[in-house]
Amino acid sequence: MRLSFCVNGVMKRSTLLSLTLPLSLFLVACAPGHDTSASLNQQIPATRINTQLSQQQWPKNEWWKAFHDTQLNELIAKAQADAPDMQIARQRIALAEAQAKMAVAADGPWVDFSADAERQKMSAEGLMGPFATTDPAAGTTGPWYTNGTFGLTTGWNLDLWGKNRAETEARIGKVNAQKAEMEQTRLVLASSVARLYWEWQTEAAIGNVLTAIQQQQDAVVNADRELYEHGVTSSVEGVVNNMNSSKTQEHEAEVAGKMKAIEARLEALTNTSSLKLSPQALPVVESSLPSTLGYELLARRPDLQEAHWYIEASMSEVDAAKAAFYPDINLMAFLQQDALHLSDLFRSSAQQMGVTAGLTLPIFDSGRLNAGLDIAQAKSNLSIANYNKAVVEAVNQVAHTASEVETLIGKNKHQQHVEADAARIVALAQARFSAGIIAGSRVSEARIPALQEQITGLMLQGQYIDATLQLTAALGGGYHQS
Repeated sequence: MRLSFCVNGVMKRSTLLSLTLPLSLFLVACAPGHDTSASLNQQIPATRINTQLSQQQWPKNEWWKAFHDTQLNELIAKAQADAPDMQIARQRIALAEAQAKMAVAADGPWVDFSADAERQKMSAEGLMGPFATTDPAAGTTGPWYTNGTFGLTTGWNLDLWGKNRAETEARIGKVNAQKAEMEQTRLVLASSVARLYWEWQTEAAIGNVLTAIQQQQDAVVNADRELYEHGVTSSVEGVVNNMNSSKTQEHEAEVAGKMKAIEARLEALTNTSSLKLSPQALPVVESSLPSTLGYELLARRPDLQEAHWYIEASMSEVDAAKAAFYPDINLMAFLQQDALHLSDLFRSSAQQMGVTAGLTLPIFDSGRLNAGLDIAQAKSNLSIANYNKAVVEAVNQVAHTASEVETLIGKNKHQQHVEADAARIVALAQARFSAGIIAGSRVSEARIPALQEQITGLMLQGQYIDATLQLTAALGGGYHQS
């Protein structure tokens, strides 16, 4: 239903309100609203911390700089600047911001200027039949006329019930959600690059130890060959040592293949055609987890912030759907020049003006508004459910990763003792060789197991680094101590 009031000139505001407000309040009772299902409760992590921090309170996600590795810093900066995922995230923010600006603009008044000219022939048999003839007394000069119109038109939706404002808040919430999504993309890229980088460094360190093992095995093989040629030993020992040397060469080729595969993945993440990496020392394994580790750091996770902002946006959409049941009041006004002949268009007598107050109230819509409200409420509950799921998964992820880090800390400690024992065996063999008790090949044989234990230690150290990086990502960044 729509009611319009139009007068020549300007209608007084008090008169307008006296006509529209009582009628709208009377008709509100006809709006076919209904109660919706209750909203779901938001999940709160175990320590009941507040996960609704503002964007300015997030920690700076530059935890990778604690490694003091220039190569790693450059790789992550390259990935965050040029990766396709970051380009997509930036465009999503730009789109959300443009949609928010559109929602803000829809809540304000508007003014249009229009002008038109028309050449037409009047029909003598139609409604405008008298204008089809030429009659100076009647002021007709038919059947051809060139009429014109130009002027200003303005309007404003009063939004008394806050529908437009709610839609604007929903759009702003989605902008914030997209910004959080970009931060999550930034964190995922940094974590992925760091994990691949230290995996490459681990393989490079293992490759160096394999080279050392190969040298010791070659020394043993050469010594066995000389002894066999002089008839001191049989060929069986030489065959076994040759087999071990071949296995080491196979392992070296496997490590080189892994390093090339990692380089290819890093090139894809950083959008780089050629990547040159140099070996760096692996970070030291900490003796325990950081004292700042706690579930309160979940508030720093961008994915939880994103889910929270989608909830805020969905609640505003519910408010907008509820406001659609109330009367829609619009104001319009025009000031124009209108003349049947262009020669008269600029005369003062060709001026026309008016004001229109329109009221629209849904009376019967076959349930469209109720369905729209149900959809908005269901979307809101779905957003809350997704947030609850994200919180539970985040807590489980932190607990699992922290447990893995703690386990690897223990394994690395035990491995250090094993390597220390192996080093003592090598020192003892070296002392016996210096005393002339054993041959030099026996020292090489003692060094090979010690070097193999170093490989085991490097693998555990690499696993520890990877687990700490996963824990850093699980906590949203910022936890890693320098």
